[in-house]
Amino acid sequence: MHTGQRQAGAGGHAGRDAGLPLPGVQPVLLNQDGTEIEGNDQEGYLAIKASWPGVIRTTWGDHERARQVYFQPYPGYYFTGDGARRDAEGLYRIIGRVDDVINVSGHRFGTAEIENAINQSEYVVESAVVGYPHDVKGQGIYAYVITRDGVPDNDLDRQLVEGSIIEAVVAEIGRIAKPDKIQLVSGLPKTRSGKIMRRILRKVAEGETSNLGDTTTLLDPQIVDEIVAGKQ
Repeated sequence: MHTGQRQAGAGGHAGRDAGLPLPGVQPVLLNQDGTEIEGNDQEGYLAIKASWPGVIRTTWGDHERARQVYFQPYPGYYFTGDGARRDAEGLYRIIGRVDDVINVSGHRFGTAEIENAINQSEYVVESAVVGYPHDVKGQGIYAYVITRDGVPDNDLDRQLVEGSIIEAVVAEIGRIAKPDKIQLVSGLPKTRSGKIMRRILRKVAEGETSNLGDTTTLLDPQIVDEIVAGKQ
């Protein structure tokens, strides 16, 4: 999707938001059943309503794939495959790919879906979810969570926050989607443009901390050391 990029640093958004759509592009947020989500300060599946000059028409050598991937999931809309947030000013922020799924005992969950549920907790600022090998479920859910008041320094506060997170997920999705492991962190490994490096989070969750790749280009490389040290 082509959007009007807000200048980095303007209004305190510092490059995190895609900005406002260009004329003729009509982005919308959809819930799982394809209903449009109205109003600002909302999260959902990013789709484009109606056509616009740059819309994809086919894929080379496989027209049916283009139809199934982009137009079939939500008839009448172009489905980007991204989860997004529309903030209080109407600016759009890409959260992540909704096809980044975790298979828990045969149930498939998009990481963005679980993150949206976690973020409903009153204690949560931001979260990132990845899958990791689980002996019983096939894949378990590992949640990295930034809390409003920082990482709790005692077990009682930690249990309070984790309990609130689990309640939020159960209420939004169901008990099957509650995180198996919750790690409260002060930050997430992000590029300078604000993209969460899920590859690093996935390797930490899987215990492969000796081969995380080059982290020097991250916005705050020290966050990785903190996350590795606090691995659940």
